Amino acid sequence: MENKNVVSLEDRIPKLKQERRKKANRRLIFLLFLFFALIVVVAYIQSPLSRIKIITVKGNEFYSSQEIIQKTGLSTKTNIWTVKKQAISASLEQLPEIKNVDVKVKWLNSVVIQITEHKKLAYLKKNSFYCPVLENGTILENRKTGKVPINAPILMGFKEGAVLNELLVEMGKLPNVVLNSVSEIHYAPRKTDHYHITLYMNDGFEVSATIKSFSGKMAHYPSIISQLDPNKKGIIDLEVGSYFKAYEPAKGEEPVEKDKSTR
Repeated sequence: MENKNVVSLEDRIPKLKQERRKKANRRLIFLLFLFFALIVVVAYIQSPLSRIKIITVKGNEFYSSQEIIQKTGLSTKTNIWTVKKQAISASLEQLPEIKNVDVKVKWLNSVVIQITEHKKLAYLKKNSFYCPVLENGTILENRKTGKVPINAPILMGFKEGAVLNELLVEMGKLPNVVLNSVSEIHYAPRKTDHYHITLYMNDGFEVSATIKSFSGKMAHYPSIISQLDPNKKGIIDLEVGSYFKAYEPAKGEEPVEKDKSTR
């Protein structure tokens, strides 16, 4: 009686076995797809297609692109999926000239390394050499040059430490037009002012100032010299107020008056 009931049930539902077959086939197709996808992925990873083809370095000045790439350890033999961006950034940021590094992977086979370097604000004269000085106070003695720099002020009498760091902070606040007009900055401390400095400008004027108020007062330098006779050089004192004292003529030298006649 029971067997007859079972047979009767399957006769009433003829699609049951067919549905089971469909589910089994779908499961099989999914497993086969997954299997072949894994094969393709493994084959891709092992093939030259997954290797780096292009490494681009941007924003570098102190180091060449090749030097940066060598420091990262990357090459065209490196698998793109093994690139460790944070490790590369940390490695490059150990270099004193480099402030920040951003590593990006593009188009599955291209790596872009964006470099942000510390700004070079001046050169420090040591004996007969000139060493670049970065905004963070680092003096690059390994990049010294015997040629007189013309693209940044020359510092005299400074050394790494608090005084130099404070000067660099103040220099970083200056407009480029003012900073570019400075030829030399001499550290000339006094009993009354440990931060006293003397500046020699490209236009022939001399400036007496203190680091503590340096950027605020030097920002007005273009306005100050616009009120002075360009042929009458002297010292511009910015320590307390702001006043000008002309150089005294040398002994035996008569002051020369400007010829106002026209020809």
